[in-house]
Amino acid sequence: MADQNLRQDPHKIRETREKNLETAIGREVREVRRARGMTVADLAEATGLSVGMLSKIENGVTSPSLTTLQTLSAALSVPVTGFFRRFEERREAVHVKAGEALEMERAGTRAGHQYNLLGHLGANNSGVVVEPYLITLNEASDVFPTFQHDGIELLYILEGEVGYRHGDQSFHLRPGDSLFFDADAPHGPDELIKLPIRYLSVISYPQGGS
Repeated sequence: MADQNLRQDPHKIRETREKNLETAIGREVREVRRARGMTVADLAEATGLSVGMLSKIENGVTSPSLTTLQTLSAALSVPVTGFFRRFEERREAVHVKAGEALEMERAGTRAGHQYNLLGHLGANNSGVVVEPYLITLNEASDVFPTFQHDGIELLYILEGEVGYRHGDQSFHLRPGDSLFFDADAPHGPDELIKLPIRYLSVISYPQGGS
């Protein structure tokens, strides 16, 4: 049975974004007003703006000033930034071809743990930073079960077998196995069972964290 807390629909299609800023703002103002059960006259009374001006804003005829947006924000109980959500914005995608992932030394990693960064997006609208790595452990690698950092981490084993510790538990992970955990607890490989070992590690944390 599906977890009732999992409300994200992975196949959901978002409404079409507007390329025209005035139209995007106008449609958002209209939708929020209607969701609040308000008429244009009600909103005019709450904001002190004329019905004519509100109609122009909602129809994308005029570009509201920041002061007007702040007034609408207060009357509709929505952040000013909420009026821009329909506006078409650039969304980044990073394509890393096979063998071209950046090999790097991640803070706190051990010698012999090869980290290849599979992509990185800087500041983005989600408020979340995601670091996807391909990690390789070989004969030179040493066990190190005490990594500890902010965020959530997902491991997916591609090759080999590893004993992976999280807190006071150790998991025997084989190809196809995954481990999803709070990365604030001490964690890391504590037994290299079958080498070489390769696995994906996807770490996510709030922007401004590390």
